[in-house]
Formats: sequence, structure tokens, C-alpha cells
Amino acid sequence: MEFSTGCGWTRLPVLAAAFILGSVLTVSAQIIPPFSPPAGASDEAETETAEAPDVNDPDVLKGIDVDKLDWSQLAVDAGTGIDPIAAKKRAQAAAKDGLDWSSNANANGSSAVTVKQSVFSFWDTRIGADMTVTSEPRTMSELLAQKATNGGNLPQSSGSAWATATAPGAGVIWDKTAVEARVDPGSEQSKLGASLTKSVPLSGDTSLTLQNGYSVNQQGTSAVPGIGGHITRNYETDQSAKVTLTDTGTSVTAGQTLSTTDDKWLRKVGAEQKLFDNVTVSGSVGETSQGAINKSVTAGFKKSW
Repeated sequence: MEFSTGCGWTRLPVLAAAFILGSVLTVSAQIIPPFSPPAGASDEAETETAEAPDVNDPDVLKGIDVDKLDWSQLAVDAGTGIDPIAAKKRAQAAAKDGLDWSSNANANGSSAVTVKQSVFSFWDTRIGADMTVTSEPRTMSELLAQKATNGGNLPQSSGSAWATATAPGAGVIWDKTAVEARVDPGSEQSKLGASLTKSVPLSGDTSLTLQNGYSVNQQGTSAVPGIGGHITRNYETDQSAKVTLTDTGTSVTAGQTLSTTDDKWLRKVGAEQKLFDNVTVSGSVGETSQGAINKSVTAGFKKSW
């Protein structure tokens, strides 16, 4: 077998030059020492290996309730830097627009749970629910304790749904309109009410607030064999005038209420005094449908942050 190439004698110098260039590159590659990492690289690798977690290491979260941690501190964006106060304010603003949950324990072992959400900020429209949630007894002692606290019966879960809205008034006639609706399926009760408020300044530190309220209360009864259910409605209206002294923190209120069940005006007067920051004392004297006088004195503390 014979091989022939198309290279003539004139191309031999070119092939020779290519062979010599390749030999030089090979020798140069052998002269360059192999790559070696910096002196500190091996130490860093050993340190990373030594800091790797071990299953036998102590648990740093032992004894910490994860549910009580303030995770809002992590709500930080790269634009503002690490600012815990600003992060907490952003988290509170987000919670205001979203669902707001609150829970309080009752003496009978149940919990009062309230959830609300803003649906329309222009008219301050909110919807929510007020619930009483009971816990199932896990032991016989818990069962007996719950029955003893509730008169021999177990507490029952219940709840009602509500919606409120605050709208502007109608020019100079009134300043604010408030509407409230509430439905309690468990007791078959519902209420729809509205109030009109007008504020008039009397002097630099004294103001007068007039309010008219109207409501409809509906009560249903469940049907029993042989007797059908029926619905009763009660219409109620109330009128009140409140004088507020801003400098002294004193307010005096006088009003009257009329409903279809009472069929007569029931009058009431009251006063409220602000003692110091967030603490107030109030008292009232009012008529009842039975003719007796109802007196009450209360003290309250309110703090928001």
C-alpha cells in the first residue's frame, strides 16, 4: 500500500517552522511551575472544616419560645440599611392593611378571639369577627374544672361577624356618618345601626358634639315540632349632646333613648374626667323601663403603641 501527499518540496520549510514552534511551546510549558494556592488558603480551608456544625453541638435555641420571637426585626430592605425601628413600623403598617388578630383568655378557660381587616381605607371600612373559642378538656380534672366554672355545663364556642364604615357627612348638616352591622348566627341575632355626628366649637377650648343614632335589632327563634319559628324586631333611636373641655380633660354628656319595647324616652346624664395620661374615670345616672334609677361609676386605662 502506498501513500502520497500533495505537499511539494516548496512546503517543507513551512512544516519545519511549525515543528520548531511546537517544540518551543512544549519546552516552555514544562519550565512553568505548577499552580500552588496562597499560604493562607489552606489555613482558611482548615478553619471552615473545623467550624462545620456537628450533631453533638449544644442546641443554641434550647429554652427559647420561637413563637414569641419578634420576626419583624428581619423586615429590612437593602435600601434603608439595618434599622430595627423602621422595620417594626413597616411590619405594623403591613399588619394594619392585612388581618389583625388578637386573643384574650377568659376566666372559664375559653379564649376571646377578634379578627379584623380593612377593606376600604377612604371610608375606613372594616370587617371582622368576634369569637369565643373553647378548648377541649384533655383530662378528667380539666373536664370537672370547666364544668364547675360554667355552672355544671361545658362552655360552648360562639361568634359573630360585623362590618363598620365611617363616611363624611352632608355639608353643614352633620360632619360624620357611621354605619355598623352585626350578625350572630348562634343566637339568631342581628343588628343594623347608623349614627350622624355634628361637632360645633363653642370657644377656644370648649366644643359641643351632637349625635343622633338609629338601629334595628332582630331576634329570631328556632322552630320546634308543632310551633314555627318567628322573628321580632326592635327599633331604637338615641340622641345625645356632649360638651368637652379640652384644657381640663372633662366631658359632660346628656342624652335620651327611645325603643319600641320601652315605648317611652329614657334619659341619662354622665361625666368623664381624665386624671392623667391614658387613665379616665366616668360616672352616669340613667332611667330604666322599670322606673328605677341606674347608677354606675367606672375607671378605665387605655394605651396604644
